[in-house]
Amino acid sequence: MPVSPLRSRALRALLPAIALGAMTPGCVSAQDAKSTSAAAKKDFPYLSVEELRKRYGDAQSRYMTIGGLTIHYKDEGPRDAPVLLMVHGSESSLRTWDRETELLKDRYRIVRIDLPSYGLSDGPTDAAMKALVPTDIPIGILEGLGITKATFVGVSSGGTMGMYLAARRPDLVERLVLSNTPSDPVDASHLVMSDGLKAAIKRATDTGFRDQDFWDHFLTFFSGDGARISAQTKKEYYDFYRRYPEKHLVGLIARIGDGKQATIEMAKVTKPTLLIWGTGDPLLPESAAEAIGRYLKNANISRVYMPDVGHYPPLEVPDRFAQILAAYIEAATPILPAEEQAPAGQ
Repeated sequence: MPVSPLRSRALRALLPAIALGAMTPGCVSAQDAKSTSAAAKKDFPYLSVEELRKRYGDAQSRYMTIGGLTIHYKDEGPRDAPVLLMVHGSESSLRTWDRETELLKDRYRIVRIDLPSYGLSDGPTDAAMKALVPTDIPIGILEGLGITKATFVGVSSGGTMGMYLAARRPDLVERLVLSNTPSDPVDASHLVMSDGLKAAIKRATDTGFRDQDFWDHFLTFFSGDGARISAQTKKEYYDFYRRYPEKHLVGLIARIGDGKQATIEMAKVTKPTLLIWGTGDPLLPESAAEAIGRYLKNANISRVYMPDVGHYPPLEVPDRFAQILAAYIEAATPILPAEEQAPAGQ
């Protein structure tokens, strides 16, 4: 069935809000970046990265320079405990993992990062785009902290980052935990959006600005139960994504693209992998979880499906997510003491 021009524009505005990297409000061309920024200050209540750091930085906030970019991260829990590296999806931030960190930091060292353009991290500069690839960010954080092995936990495109990292640097990855992560080029033409979300997307498409109402409808639509997403979380999404327009908004976000290279990279992954999937996700339902399992053909796959949960399980049901994550690490794929681990190459 053909997609109407209006619906097509709405989908283009919606897709990057969930990790897919097309041109949208908040992502501008190089030639328009300067003029857009000037107009934005006048017409919309945008915030600078510095203003956001003042509002949302806290005692746990740390910063590291990678490729000339200031990257915000948090490092909590015992220094001698197993490490969890938690990575959010695009249009999110490390605050995705606030509750999981609270529940697990007594027995894990939890490192969370804001990817470039998001949260309190710098957006990619022209120089950074030439010098870096997406996986350089988690590699830089781990190596900068002297961490040699971690369980990588990622949601949406954050999971894509984990797959690429495990393919590139298997020495750094103990296991993967992926939540509602795309494995194919994403087709959103089947989405049946609420009237409220359609109206919010039209405003965003027309104005180039995503207001609070946009995020209220967006987070509700992509949740199994929108009531689970607090008003405070919705407010944070609005604040973080009224940053001044970024020239390279998704430039250092891990993406599936046309799927050709992604398929090659996924086949390289050999680490134990857990899929924690909200099968109530209107974009990536159970069939998407089965697809990613096929692409990760050389990994040992475990699955937990939650039919009442949508696209962001760690945000929607953090207590359940933390319980499943800990059970997987401690019971299904326990970390062996160093003396019991197989020698390299075996």
